[in-house]
Parts: sequence; structure tokens; C-alpha cells
Amino acid sequence: MHAIGFVQDLAIVMLIAGVVTLLCHRFKQPVVLGYILAGVIIGPYTPPFQLIHDKETIDTLAELGIIFLLFTLGLEFTLKKLASVGLTALFGALAEIALMMWAGYSIAMYFGWGVMNGIFLGAMLSVSSTTIIIKVLNDLKMKHERFAQLIFGILIFDDILAIGMIALLSSIAISGEVGTAAVLGTLGKLTLFMVAALVLGILIVPRLLNYVTRFKSDEMLLITVLALCFGFCLIVIKLGYSVALGAFVIGAIMAESRHIHAIERIIDPIRNMFSAIFFVAIGLLFDPRVLLAYAWPIALITAVVVFGKLFACGAAAFIAGNSGRTSMRVGMGLSQIGEFSFIIAALGQSLKVTGEFLYPIAVAVSAVTSLLTPYLIQWADPLTRKLSEVMPARVVYVSQLYSTWLQSIQPQGDRAQKAAIIRRIVLQIIVNLALVTAIFMGGRYFAPAITDTLETWGLPARLSALGAWALAVLLSLPCLLAAYGKLKALSMALAELSVSPAVAGRYAEPVRRIIAELIPSMTLIGFLLLIVILSVGFLPPIGQLVLMLSSVVFLGWLLRGRFLKMHARLQAALIHTLKEKADAKPEDERKES
Repeated sequence: MHAIGFVQDLAIVMLIAGVVTLLCHRFKQPVVLGYILAGVIIGPYTPPFQLIHDKETIDTLAELGIIFLLFTLGLEFTLKKLASVGLTALFGALAEIALMMWAGYSIAMYFGWGVMNGIFLGAMLSVSSTTIIIKVLNDLKMKHERFAQLIFGILIFDDILAIGMIALLSSIAISGEVGTAAVLGTLGKLTLFMVAALVLGILIVPRLLNYVTRFKSDEMLLITVLALCFGFCLIVIKLGYSVALGAFVIGAIMAESRHIHAIERIIDPIRNMFSAIFFVAIGLLFDPRVLLAYAWPIALITAVVVFGKLFACGAAAFIAGNSGRTSMRVGMGLSQIGEFSFIIAALGQSLKVTGEFLYPIAVAVSAVTSLLTPYLIQWADPLTRKLSEVMPARVVYVSQLYSTWLQSIQPQGDRAQKAAIIRRIVLQIIVNLALVTAIFMGGRYFAPAITDTLETWGLPARLSALGAWALAVLLSLPCLLAAYGKLKALSMALAELSVSPAVAGRYAEPVRRIIAELIPSMTLIGFLLLIVILSVGFLPPIGQLVLMLSSVVFLGWLLRGRFLKMHARLQAALIHTLKEKADAKPEDERKES
């Protein structure tokens, strides 16, 4: 009987969703809204019939929808794309999230909804809808214009930061702590986890997928992809993070495979089915009576989303040096909320830290702002012209002067090349130090289990802890030595760039040598302090720590050549994987076309 009820519920969900989405397509409305409307139609709050009997099973399938939705979102994310969008997109995303977090929290405080509702409402309002924006820009045939590329860049950072927010909100909801130290600690651990997972994953996963694709079996490739996806999600859950984070990160790792198009092709039908069930499940929770009971909050939140995002994203784009017209279009295009808002609202409700009213409010605001999005983009140019007509001449002159000045301070020629080299070296140093930190944190996480195992073999706890720490140091040495070498190169580049012979005269070379020697020497002390800090709570007494550190320094000096060769091979393998994907992409695209 249970099987019959499940099949009946699934049939009703897919049938109603199919009919409603056909109508949405006919009237050129976002398909996502069609799925939600289907859920409202068959939901328990819509009379006269109770069409769904086994809602728990539907909710379980909706959880799969979240996994596949974020997994495919990760597949569309690449490190190359992230690097290409630049600081403008990052600045825009941070400005949008900061302003909307504050606005959402303030609205909740104004209505007396409480701190936790305020935090979740701010998070819900801070992320724009990738699905809806891409659909609208495709329909308007604007996706190749300058403002659309800026919007896509902001959306990439939006999605990354939203994943971080989901993990952060889960931690805050469980611990109940919202202090600065707790937030920074969670963000730091999350960043380290993502860096380590991406680097190690890109070294391993694309090679595994290359091996599987040799068999030319879509079935084998699909099973491997699903095994990696769910297996990584399980690891992430065990580490205390959300399943959404795991799905996104493993998708981003697979995005660096040269077989990404084959993966997208076989996973798309599964994604479409389960994501449809997810959005229908959202509609099942929607109580239309909330629209009447909370009409004023919904209207206020909708206005705040539209005008707040217009101001935050438009101002960020203008400050970054874009024209008024482009900035207005960026702000108008991002003035809505969508799928991530539903995920955040569902998270708050599942953890029982938010009111039941918050979910329907999010759905209502998303529906209204989504319907407004195409009109807002089309109104951007007339509004820009109107503002330019009424704006004082002095303000127009100052804005043009600012744009000219911003272009003039950009590094040119040789200085631009040196600045690019410095940025690349700094990024490599950060990645290496992040890996070192991740190794030590992993050692601390697994140390109790290792200690318990070794104690059953008759070994003392102190010895096992010391062995675990020594193993962490040994694994970290290649990264530490590589980071030190990069710092020496960075210090030379900074010395050459900062000390000009035209200013320093005959003292230029001595000053450059001092800078080139001083930075690595101070950094070496910093590395030792970093190891000591990471070893807190992980080591036996200080005497053994000093002894082991001395041994590590000696071992690093003795075997530095081998460690650097090992690190160079790993770095070459990482670069080869990224380059292999970049070289293979045009060929795959030609096959598809």
C-alpha cells in the first residue's frame, strides 16, 4: 500500500507540475514559479482535496533536489570563470549581501520577529536568483552584453557566498552563537575546507573520470559521478557542514574535468526531475492565508529587495568604473530573490529556529520580484536617461571625471605585468598555507580516533599524539618549503616594484637587497609560529614540541630538494589538469554543435 501511495503522490506532483509549467512557458513566465504554483495547488492549504498523502517521502525527494540543484550549479562554476570576473563582481556581491543582510535584520527587528528570524531573513534577501536572471536575459537576448557579463560575475560570487552562508547559518542555528569570534571561526574553517577540497579534488577526481570515460559507457560514467557526489556529501556532513556545501564543491571539482559536457548531459535529466520536486515541495509549504496576514511585511520586503539591490549593485558597478547606464542595468537585473532564498528558508524551518510565516513570505516576495525582473531590465535605459536629464551638471561632470581618473590609475605596460606576477605569487602562497592549516586541522580531527586505535595496541597516548603531529608536519613540509620559496620571489618582486632608482638613486640596490632578505627572514619566524598555533591542543608538553620543531627544521633543510620536487610535481599535475580541460573544451563544444 505504501508503494501505491508513493506512486500516486509522485504522479500527481509531476502531472500538475507539467501542466502548470506549460502554461508558464506559454505566458513567458519563469518555470520555477510554475513548479511552486503546482505545489500550492496540490498543497494542504488549498481546498477542497488533500491530494498528497505521503509528504515525508516528497520531502526526502526534495532533499535530493537540493543536492542535484547545487551539484549542477557547481558544474557551471570554474576557476577560470571566477578569475575572469574580477574584483568588480566580488565587490558587487559583497555590497549586495552586506546591505541586504542589514536590511533583512532591520525589518525583522521592526516587526518584532526576533534575532534568528532577522538573521535568516537577511540571508534570504541577500542572494539573487541565478535561474530566473539567466532565463530572463536569454528571453530578452541580452546575455552577451556588458552588463549581463557583470551580472553573471556577481552571481558566481553570490552563489559561492550563499553556500558559505548556508554552512554558517547551520552552525549558528545549532550552536546558538552569533558572536563575531564564532562567525569568523566558522568562515575561516569553511574557507580552509573549500581550498583543501578543491586542490586535492582537482588532483584526483578528473583523473578518475578520465579513466572511467575510456570504457565509453554513459551508465558507468553516471554511476561514478553519482557515487562521487553522494560520497563527498557524506564526508561533508560527517565534518559538520551542510549537504548543500558538499554538492556544490564536488560539482566545482568535476567542472575542471575535460569531460564536463558529457557529465552535464547525463546528469541534466536527473537534475530536472528532482529540482522540480524540490520547488513543488516549496509550494506545498506555502499558505495563501499568509499573503493576507502578512500583506504589509511582504510589500515592504519586496520594495526593500528592489530598491536595496538596485542601489547596492548599481553603486558597486559604478564605483568599479562602469558607466551609469551599465550600472543601472546591473542593479535592475539583480533585484529579485530565488532558489537560494528557498533553501535558506527551508533550512531555518527544518532546524526549527525560524517562524513558520517566514517561508511563505520568502515565496511571495520571490514570486513578485521574479515577475518584475524583465520589466525592471527594460526600464533601466529610460530611467537612466531620465536621471541624466534631471541630474545637476556638476554631478555629471564629477562622475565623468571619476571614471577618467579610475582608468588612469590602472597599471600599464611593465608595471601591469609585474602586478599580475605578484598577484599570482600571493595566491600560490595563500593556497599553500591554507593546505598546511587544513592538514593540521585534519590531524586534530582524526587524532582521537588514531589515539584510541593505538591504545588498543598497547601504545601510550602521548606517543600516538606525537606521531599524529609528526605526520601532519611531514605532510606539510612540501607546502611550507614551496610557500617560503614563493615568498622569496615575492620579496624580490616587491623590492623591484617599490624602490625606484629615480627616487632612491644609488641607494636603490642596497635597499632592494634589504627588503628581499628581510621579508623571507620574518616569514620563516611566522611559519614556526603558525605551526605552534596549529599544534595547540594537539601535542604533548612544550619540551617535546621544541625537540620536534628542531628536528623538522633540520629535516626540511636536509630534504628540501626532494620536498620541492614533490611539490613541483603536484603543482604541475594540477596545472596540467586545468590546462587539459581548457584545451579539450573547444573540441567538446564542436562535437556538441
